[in-house]
Amino acid sequence: MSDEPEFTAASVAELAQEHGLDIDSTSVTFNEAGLDYLVAFAVARGNKHWVLRIPRRPDVSAKIADEAKILKLVKGKLSAAVPDWRIRSRTLIAYPALPGEPGLTVEDGQPVWHFDRESPTYCASLGRLIAQLHRIDAEQAHAAGIPTLTPEEVREEWRTNLAKVEAEFQIADALLDRWNAWLAEDSYWPDFTVFTHGELYPAHLLLDENAEIRSVLDWTTAKVADPALDFMFQHMVSTPEAFDLTVRSYLDDGGRVPPRLADQCAELIAAAPISYGVYAMTTGNPDHQAAAAAQLNPAD
Repeated sequence: MSDEPEFTAASVAELAQEHGLDIDSTSVTFNEAGLDYLVAFAVARGNKHWVLRIPRRPDVSAKIADEAKILKLVKGKLSAAVPDWRIRSRTLIAYPALPGEPGLTVEDGQPVWHFDRESPTYCASLGRLIAQLHRIDAEQAHAAGIPTLTPEEVREEWRTNLAKVEAEFQIADALLDRWNAWLAEDSYWPDFTVFTHGELYPAHLLLDENAEIRSVLDWTTAKVADPALDFMFQHMVSTPEAFDLTVRSYLDDGGRVPPRLADQCAELIAAAPISYGVYAMTTGNPDHQAAAAAQLNPAD
């Protein structure tokens, strides 16, 4: 079982008050889907709406400074809004609510979509956003202290993580064979890297009523890495036609498409159990370790 502290509306209001933010405890609602943060929404004096992120573990708190560097880098470089942290400590991040509504939420453990995933407006908006992200200067990101990988290091990081997971968990032969073949095949891997968000999926995107992207959340995974990272979730949740529209919009806005982009997206999604295995090892949480074990060696 998890040993994470339990939060109530009253305890969140008390935590906010300790940081100088006076919120109405009766207005507090929660989004508990995140693995690293408990997210609360609340109304403060003057009817101002706020977002409060509460780290679930000490290792998450330790990465807050890194995310702050990322937000400083991207500020003003995107057409979409990003969080403007007004409170930052090891126990709380808080910022005024951003425009738009999440494209995806989780209710009773099930995904709930709040827009048409095939919307041409959304697909084009996503392509433009990715192009803007990938134009952010990689050397500037490196100078800001943001993780920066070369093309060779991208593949080596996957090899290293697979080795770590294989040493800890039983991996099904079919999965291991697929991942080793992927890592050995040069044609999948780009010969350049770009600044990426890393988890561009609709739970982290706030949309307007026309499905245009208005805000981008959760920058914890941003780094200079494989450009396919920012396309992989769109490849997973959309039709080929919608994916192609996103890529065309990206190209029209000056993006550079690596060879085998769609194939690499499919392989990245298929390799998700590797990343989850590393995550489970990092947290030490028995629930995550059991879930990772099931993904790495599925019964069927």
